[in-house]
Amino acid sequence: MRRVTLARMPDMAATSERWAIVVPVKRLAVAKTRIELDPDIRMELALAMATDTIRAAADCALVDVVVAVCDDADAVVLLRQAGAVVVPDEPDAGLNPALVHGASVGAVPAGAGIAAVAADLPALRADELGELLQLAAGARQALVADASGAGTTVFAAADPSEFRPIFGLDSRSRHLAAGAVDLTDKAGATVRRDVDTLADLADAALLGLGPATAHVVATRGLG
Repeated sequence: MRRVTLARMPDMAATSERWAIVVPVKRLAVAKTRIELDPDIRMELALAMATDTIRAAADCALVDVVVAVCDDADAVVLLRQAGAVVVPDEPDAGLNPALVHGASVGAVPAGAGIAAVAADLPALRADELGELLQLAAGARQALVADASGAGTTVFAAADPSEFRPIFGLDSRSRHLAAGAVDLTDKAGATVRRDVDTLADLADAALLGLGPATAHVVATRGLG
């Protein structure tokens, strides 16, 4: 009897989940105030970091759409050029309501998982974000802690109905208490490296800054 060998079907489970990313972008005048720079340079840097974060998310193979929630008219054009659908912060009631609003707009595909991503990840790499989203697809809710370990850079819900972000003070522990799976130890360094100070920026530079942030660092002598 002739032996028939069946070709192995590719494993599609890791790539079948689609995602929408929501990035909250503060008004530039109040963004990154812990960074001790001239206000104009600080605002330029904050916008550059948000632009690089959005560009990396938009380049991720698992991401269908990136929604930026932003009320700053000076930022809208660059955020769109980076690949985001920009919506105003209509709730105007703080970070978490802004994220929920961004996740509810018509640009988000039905059934897509939703992940909130901090806007200050200037070294973020699309492949590392994709690896994290693959892991998050198997969890009701998942989080990645920031570099300090106390905050959160990514909160993901594979089921959109479970998208209930709790960003703010000690957000890692609060997300965990609400049932999120902690994927911090499995996340790439660029997913965790948020920037709140010039020392953080120097650490991010070691990982490789995105083009917008690298331009500001070079032209403003921040290296």
